[in-house]
Amino acid sequence: MRLVDCLERADAVWCAIGGVAVNHWAEQPMVTQDVDIVVASDSIERTVALLEEAGFRSERFEWSINFTGRSTVSIQLSTGDFYSDFPSRAVPADVHGILLRVASLEDTLRGKMKAWSEPERRQSKRIKDLADIARLVEAHPRLWDLLTDDLKQQVQPPKAREA
Repeated sequence: MRLVDCLERADAVWCAIGGVAVNHWAEQPMVTQDVDIVVASDSIERTVALLEEAGFRSERFEWSINFTGRSTVSIQLSTGDFYSDFPSRAVPADVHGILLRVASLEDTLRGKMKAWSEPERRQSKRIKDLADIARLVEAHPRLWDLLTDDLKQQVQPPKAREA
């Protein structure tokens, strides 16, 4: 909740991506140990400053800024260009009783497909990405048509199509 408060005070255009967004769109939530977010590029430094003022410690990497606070849940602010338009298409959501913004359904799938396709990613993370993709397709069968051919070989086709 401190995270959401900081993002709103920064007046940033932002959204949750990754597992938090999948939990919003899928039928059954799964545990995630981090919160992945993206903010509009012109709000990154203001967001970092507000999070640090709120007691979060930051560590910068090539494609992200990671934050830790008092809990075991970490925050990863993605700074890569791939996600830069996601906040402009974000939707309001209630995720586990917390009101926040999440990436659109299609952007959530695109983000998971990108993560799954990165060969240098740990196998355990890629398997979770694949499971998240399957969960999204199960909940929203129309997403099947957006999958790449190699993903269609890994994920079962949906049983029923959305109207």
